[in-house]
Formats: sequence, structure tokens, C-alpha cells
Amino acid sequence: MLKNSRSILASVFLGGLIAGTIDIGAAALINSANVTTILKAIASGLLRRASIEKGAEAEWLGLILQWAMSVVIAAVFVIGAQRLPLLRRRWIESGLAYGVIVFAVMNYAVLPLSAVGHIPHFTTAQFVENMLAMLLFGFIIAYFARPELAGDPNSARE
Repeated sequence: MLKNSRSILASVFLGGLIAGTIDIGAAALINSANVTTILKAIASGLLRRASIEKGAEAEWLGLILQWAMSVVIAAVFVIGAQRLPLLRRRWIESGLAYGVIVFAVMNYAVLPLSAVGHIPHFTTAQFVENMLAMLLFGFIIAYFARPELAGDPNSARE
């Protein structure tokens, strides 16, 4: 049980931190912005426009918020995968589908409810780029929840 608990926690933290970090890089590429700008934009979810004036404090807050959200998002998937073995058996499809769900929740629920306060408006190209980033995000989380890594090698046969 202890090994399985450690494996589950490792799946959550590795998947969340790696996916969250790559997501910051993807956002920088998609928006032709530097990482510090992206981190301040994340912090603006709490600080509003004040995040622009703040320096390293806003950047650190943005990084912590990104990692915290990513770990929570990974935990939801990993817990779901523990209860629904299909998510682990078909981890690629499940991860990609989860990426779509994360995209929808973040853009159409979290952002409007944050201090940002609005639904983002995408061009077709921006929509595709952001969706691809979230597909990768979901894929990474599902990769770390795979049966071989989640402490349940028999679940692949269920």
C-alpha cells in the first residue's frame, strides 16, 4: 500500500509539475512573449493589473499558481484513473480527452471567475495552438498515471 501511495503521489506531482512547466513554455511560444510575462499573466488571476507592476513577486506567484493548478489537475486525473481502469488502459486517448476538458474548464470557467474576469476570445489559429497545448498537457498527465508508473501493473489487463 505504501509503495502504491508513493507511486500515486509521484504520478500526481511529476505529471503536474512537468505538464505545468511545459505549459508555461507553450504559452510563451503561442503568445510570442517571454516567460516572465506569462508568469505575470498567470498572477493577474489574483492580482489583476497590479501583477504587471510587481516584479519577481508576481512572477513567483504566477509560477506557484501554475504548478498548484497543474498538480490539482493531475490529481483529479490520477484519482479518476485509480477508480476507472479504462483511463489507465487507454491512457493516450484518456489524456487527450482530458486535455480538451482542461481547456474548456480553464477558459470558460476558471478565467471568467478569476480576477481576469472574462472569457478569452481566440482566432482560429490561437484556438488550435491553445488546444494543442492542452492536448499535450493532458497527455503528459496521463503518461505519468500509466499502470506501469501508478503502481498497478495488472490494471493494463483489466
